[in-house]
Amino acid sequence: QLQLVESGGGLVQPGGSLRLSCVASGRALDYYAIGWFRQAPGKEREGVSCISDNGAETNYADSVKGRFIVSRDNLKNTVTLQMNGLKPEDTAVYYCGADPGGRGCLSLSRYAINYWGKGTPVTVSS
Repeated sequence: QLQLVESGGGLVQPGGSLRLSCVASGRALDYYAIGWFRQAPGKEREGVSCISDNGAETNYADSVKGRFIVSRDNLKNTVTLQMNGLKPEDTAVYYCGADPGGRGCLSLSRYAINYWGKGTPVTVSS
């Protein structure tokens, strides 16, 4: 059973940066595309970014393009989301999820995710 644990969330001022990590255990991460999703209060969970199993492909939601960067280190079983230029509308709980197929994640579809972490909260406020 694949288990995912997110970390790195917190409170940051507008324009600031945070680095989220998703660490996997139980199975090798390189079988899965890994997506980052977020859910703000009262809203549906939405796709933010995804990286393919070997790191060759990435995709980003339009709202974060040019500000967020996703990367992975399969030897360390870790996927990282570097978030720069944070805005108040980025406030949400951020989740990582694993897609064994890959294509669904790269379409930022939450329905493709088989395994979820418990999330890490990000608050962007002055």
